[in-house]
Amino acid sequence: MDGQHQKEKNKYSIIVPTYNERLNIGLIVYLIFKHLRDADFEIIVVDDGSPDGTQDVVKQLQQVYGEDRILLRARPRKLGLGTAYIHGMKHASGNFVVIMDADLSHHPKYLPSFIRKQLETGADIVTGTRYVKGGGVHGWNLMRKLTSRGANVLAQTLLWPGVSDLTGSFRLYRKSVLEDIISCCVSKGYVFQMEMIVRASRKGYHIQEVPITFVDRVYGSSKLGGSEIVEYLKGLVYLLVTT
Repeated sequence: MDGQHQKEKNKYSIIVPTYNERLNIGLIVYLIFKHLRDADFEIIVVDDGSPDGTQDVVKQLQQVYGEDRILLRARPRKLGLGTAYIHGMKHASGNFVVIMDADLSHHPKYLPSFIRKQLETGADIVTGTRYVKGGGVHGWNLMRKLTSRGANVLAQTLLWPGVSDLTGSFRLYRKSVLEDIISCCVSKGYVFQMEMIVRASRKGYHIQEVPITFVDRVYGSSKLGGSEIVEYLKGLVYLLVTT
């Protein structure tokens, strides 16, 4: 079956976890619709009780695009990224799941290349990478770039996962594969993405990469701090021992 017919059969559930993303969620939804005109998709917003009115904006977006295209699946408070994906998957009707951030650091213009790569290769996972030709980072200072690069090099050296960007969180998964991997993961926060891709690699799933440029969040404040880096190092040791 050729790629176009396969694309027509596939449905993509885009899970977007949010917390205080009132200023970004409207733009990200608009850009997803702009760049995925030829695909069957739904957007599942998992909001963790944002006090800034994020959910009100999502409800307005539902009036514009339809409640069948934008699903608001709220939770009462911040409960973690991993459980947000699990919560979103419970409501996903697609056979593929895209996970992406709401803060515009993951530009929806890359979604067609993720889908195209999967169709061409039959991959179980397509992950965006900053660390191959054509990828990069925009808006980070030198310290943040060195920290991120160092974290990836350290993980590459110790874990040999076969992918160039372990801590990125812009990915397309076959839904059954995501369900399998996520059930094995115990990490929280920053380490969670790394554990997901390492366990996928260990299980022998077919992983492909697409170069992306990561742009530092447009509105709001970054949620990465010094404690996250400590957690990352602890998580690295954990994965080294358990995988």
